Amino acid sequence: MFLEYTGNKRHKYGWIEVVCGSMFSGKTEELIRRLKRAQFAGQKIEIFKPDVDVRYDDEEVISHDENAISSTPVESSGNILILSNAAEVVGIDEAQFFDVELVNVCNQLANMGKRVIVAGLDMDYKGRPFGPMPGLMAIAEYVTKVHAICVNCGSLANHSYRVTGSDKLIELGETNEYKPLCRACFNSGTIK
Repeated sequence: MFLEYTGNKRHKYGWIEVVCGSMFSGKTEELIRRLKRAQFAGQKIEIFKPDVDVRYDDEEVISHDENAISSTPVESSGNILILSNAAEVVGIDEAQFFDVELVNVCNQLANMGKRVIVAGLDMDYKGRPFGPMPGLMAIAEYVTKVHAICVNCGSLANHSYRVTGSDKLIELGETNEYKPLCRACFNSGTIK
């Protein structure tokens, strides 16, 4: 949180940071890193994740590298506003799985003077903008796009290619279900 002095008034303001990219690009790792730094600095943090994300743990946010931080699973983005009153820094993982109201929730939190750090997939498995992520990137003060490495050719990967035959938009998975691919390999539709 920053304080801005205007005449004899103090104004508290926050901001929104978005960390986005494909699967296996380090989004959650970066979210955890930023939150642990804030915690080390003595700031009060709260971390949230969608209650549907139970891949590694029901409550903790855990990266593919098995770094973890305690979190609160919530059903909808509106719950984040209710549960983050005392926090100075609010972390949100797997933002693409939340409802589009998450954009307004993050705006409200930042307007209350909170630092909001959001991590999520920017595109779904078909290469389309995913859930509230485009709106979050538009309103964020800071956007960090991270990349994986294409498993086919070694280029920077920005797509999450689904190797299963499912056509459901939301399918939780790992390396057995998804592979990071670059634009060229994704568009060719072939995987080694």
